[in-house]
Amino acid sequence: MRANRSRDTRPELALRRAVHALGLRYRVAVRPLPAVRRTADLVFVRAKVAVFLDGCFWHGCPAHHTVAKRNGAYWAEKVAANKARDEDTNHRLQESGWVVVRVWEHEDPQAAADKVRVVVEARTTPRLR
Repeated sequence: MRANRSRDTRPELALRRAVHALGLRYRVAVRPLPAVRRTADLVFVRAKVAVFLDGCFWHGCPAHHTVAKRNGAYWAEKVAANKARDEDTNHRLQESGWVVVRVWEHEDPQAAADKVRVVVEARTTPRLR
């Protein structure tokens, strides 16, 4: 499992390139809440937007998650714990005024970047009263 990278994966790099091409600037692999040990893949600090790119196997994608053939009970428990941690992370960030964007690794990077752009621009565009 040491070969499994926590950052700079192929899907993450594709998403970062697409978001950067839209003119958005972000921080990579940052804790949005320093006191909480959870790292977002892309963080827009001023807009308070945290983007997580979730792997289909590790986070239990409803469309692409596969059941492990060996040690199935362990992996089922592991994925369930990951899902619970993701929900807890979403809840903590939302309570602190952050918006969470979750992207699956199988999503088109350009479509995902457009989704991120919409959220970031909505949070940074000055509101007229």
